[in-house]
Amino acid sequence: MSEVMLRLAGIEKVYNRDAVNEVRVLTGADLALNAGEMVALVAPSGAGKSTLLHIAGLLDTPDAGTVEIAGTDMTGLSDRRRTIARRRDVGFIYQFHHLLPEFNALENVLLPQLANGVPRGEAETRAYDLLARVGVGARADHRPSALSGGEQQRVAFCRALANEPRLLLADEPTGNLDPATSETVFETLVDLVRGTGLAALVATHNPALTERMDRVLRLDAGGLTAD
Repeated sequence: MSEVMLRLAGIEKVYNRDAVNEVRVLTGADLALNAGEMVALVAPSGAGKSTLLHIAGLLDTPDAGTVEIAGTDMTGLSDRRRTIARRRDVGFIYQFHHLLPEFNALENVLLPQLANGVPRGEAETRAYDLLARVGVGARADHRPSALSGGEQQRVAFCRALANEPRLLLADEPTGNLDPATSETVFETLVDLVRGTGLAALVATHNPALTERMDRVLRLDAGGLTAD
C-alpha cells in the first residue's frame, strides 16, 4: 500500500474572526494524498484553494485541525522547524513562475539547493540534469526575461523539484499559458511527477487537465469532496 504523503484532518480557517464580516474559508477539510498520486483540486474562485495549498505546504497555519507530511504532524512545530520541513519536503509551483529575474535559469534551480545545504558541485549537477530533462538545458545561462512563458514555467518546475521533495503543490501551474504551451508544460509536469513518485496536489480550472489526474477533489463550502 502506498504511503500517505499528505494528510489534512479537520482543517479550519477563518478570516476576520473578531469582525462582523467573518469569513469561514475552510470548515473541516479532510484529505489523504498518497505517494505517486496526482490529485486535481477544483474550486470556484474565492473558495479557498490557495489557502488550502498554503496550509498544506506549511506557509500558513490552520485555526483547527492537523497537517501531516509523511506521517509527521507539522501542526505544532516552531516557525524554524516548519521552514526546515517545508524546504526539505515540499515543492511549490505557481501560476506565475516567480523566478528571480537577476539570476539565470541554472541559478534559479541552484539557489534552493544551496539554501538547503547541498554542496555547490552536487547542486549544479542536479540543476543541469533537471533543466535538460524538461528540455531547457540549452537555455541554462539565460535569465527569465530571455525565456518564453513555457520555458519559464519549466524552470519553475525544476526549482520546485530541486531539493527532491516528497510533496508537490501546484496552484494553476498552466493558467498563464496559451493552450498549446499549456499542454506541453502539463505533459512535462506529469512526466516529472510520474518519474519521481512524489505526491502532487494540483489546483486547476482546466477540465482537460483534471481528466488526466488520478482523482479530482472539489473544494466547496469549506470542505473537500470527490468530484
